[in-house]
Amino acid sequence: MNNRVKLFIPAVFFFLMLGLLLFGLGRNPNQVPSALVNRPLPEFSLPELNNVTTMINSEDLQGNISIINFWATWCPPCHVEHPYLVEISEREEDLNFIGVNYKDDLNEARLFLEEKGTPFRQVIVDLDGSLGIDFGVAGAPETFIVDSFGMIRYRHVGVINHQIWEDTFEPVINRLK
Repeated sequence: MNNRVKLFIPAVFFFLMLGLLLFGLGRNPNQVPSALVNRPLPEFSLPELNNVTTMINSEDLQGNISIINFWATWCPPCHVEHPYLVEISEREEDLNFIGVNYKDDLNEARLFLEEKGTPFRQVIVDLDGSLGIDFGVAGAPETFIVDSFGMIRYRHVGVINHQIWEDTFEPVINRLK
């Protein structure tokens, strides 16, 4: 192999890696593609946090636009997001806010909601993370918008704040209404 070819191979490799880096830097980490967007909710039947003998299933979430939020008390970003979720749920009364308590201690979760208020009409208990797996959740917080027919229409990874709600959630919800 001549010297020109030996110099050409590392240069090509360098520019390929540089291109991949620039491509990755231009992407929004909160916009994670989901195989479930535009598909029905996964079927489930799990207990409700405040009454573990009451089961909530996927059919119960049809009829209204739902905001499904995976959260946990062990999740620092969930603590940051929580006051804003409470504010939104009080303002957006026509939306069905559903919490999924994800791999958490039930007593700590109840105490957390009692002390800080709850934005949720119902809180589903996902102790083993099986519902999170079905939704493709990588970690908390993650939030899904589900239409009134039970179809997942949007997935957001990370904290929801005023800007994200206005720029991302409101347009999707307005299209669904």
